[in-house]
Amino acid sequence: MNAGDIFKKSFLEGYASGPLGTTSILVCLLIAGALGVYIFFAYRFLCRKAFFNKNLSIALIAIAEITAAVILTVQSNVVISLGMVGALSIVRFRTAIKDPMDLIFLFWAIAVGIICGAGLALVAVLLSLVLSVLIWVFNALPVAKAPVLLLVSSGDLQAERAVLETAKKYSKAAVVKSRSLTARQLDLIIELRAADEAALTAAVMALEGTVSCSIVAHDGEVTF
Repeated sequence: MNAGDIFKKSFLEGYASGPLGTTSILVCLLIAGALGVYIFFAYRFLCRKAFFNKNLSIALIAIAEITAAVILTVQSNVVISLGMVGALSIVRFRTAIKDPMDLIFLFWAIAVGIICGAGLALVAVLLSLVLSVLIWVFNALPVAKAPVLLLVSSGDLQAERAVLETAKKYSKAAVVKSRSLTARQLDLIIELRAADEAALTAAVMALEGTVSCSIVAHDGEVTF
């Protein structure tokens, strides 16, 4: 046996943690699955969305389980870990994550799988509890009120000034976001924050020439 063989043998044996028992594997996967189910319900109740993405919530459970299994496999032998890195490096995920909260839950599921696979289930449980409390607290915290869009259609082509004056009576600032003018109708989209939206729409409808008036909420950025 030459020096290269001795180095290779010592390197491989030094980084191999030995075979894993069936009981330890099952316990790890069960804990990861339980925490994945917890993340599933946390995503359902902590995310305020009109349309619930069921596929993403189910994927969170699967991600936690798969990541835990991968970590268990990787820590068993350095050769397997290198092969796993090479195999995963060719995978390309092209699904766009539009909501930052979805990205947080995805990283949460991945982190739980990694921590459980490393044998630190208590850390994963504490992480899940603390993260749930933080998301719930800051989600309920009234940081700023999102503006609304006032949509006005008027048969009076010169009604823009009257509409803006009326809007500013119920809000501190009103900004025209869109202005559409035809031969018979003026359409306005005004961004504002109103304390009494019902009174605002009633006041705009009382203006001469107003055909329709509605207020639409949006999920855009909140400016201070």
